[in-house]
Amino acid sequence: MAKTYYEPGEHRATKVNELFTRIAGRYDLINDLQSFGLHRHWKKRVLREANPQKGEKSLDVCCGTGDIALGLARRGVEVSGLDFSERMLEIARERQTKGGMRFAHAQFIGGDAQNLPFPDRTFDIVTIGYGLRNLTSWEAGLREMQRVAKPGGRLVILEFGKPENRVWRAIYEAYLKLFSPALGLVLCGDSAAYSYILESLKHYPAQRIVGDKMREMGLENVRVINLLGGAMSINYGEKTR
Repeated sequence: MAKTYYEPGEHRATKVNELFTRIAGRYDLINDLQSFGLHRHWKKRVLREANPQKGEKSLDVCCGTGDIALGLARRGVEVSGLDFSERMLEIARERQTKGGMRFAHAQFIGGDAQNLPFPDRTFDIVTIGYGLRNLTSWEAGLREMQRVAKPGGRLVILEFGKPENRVWRAIYEAYLKLFSPALGLVLCGDSAAYSYILESLKHYPAQRIVGDKMREMGLENVRVINLLGGAMSINYGEKTR
């Protein structure tokens, strides 16, 4: 069951889209339950690291139901939220409509994170929350984020991490193996929907390797911010040219 939605290679995007279409309606609720509400604090940390200034332009890649994108819009930033799941985008747009003028600077569009439909050097801020791990090539997604960032632009990546402490890592992986699928079964009728997290994490290099790649690409002021003992992480970098 764990591999129902995980498939490496050319068919991965199709399988991931099937997953998010299935869980979209319960996505926010499951995030709250799975993280005990902590994901909201982690996303606020993303916003602090992004340091949005009124009038700037930002892109939230793999925006899902819009948490980060709408958080940026609240701060007066002109935001584009991009996702390939139309059902997720529908929910983000519904949330935007309910928010009224607070979210007037946000737009949500369909697109491919590995082939962003924007010119070079467009955005002051480029964020991605829980999306890099889901791409067929996380390196391609990272290069696209760098491409569309302006000189001086900030890249901020929130993602599941891999704790360095072996005991904590074993506890964390056991939690993902047992509790997350149970939530998927109860709330979505499909345990495989959240078994996917651990399976995808096994194939994702996580925060330190992503940080190394950002430096290799020429990003500066690269930082790795470990959250919850490294179970979650933020990668930060700046494009200087």
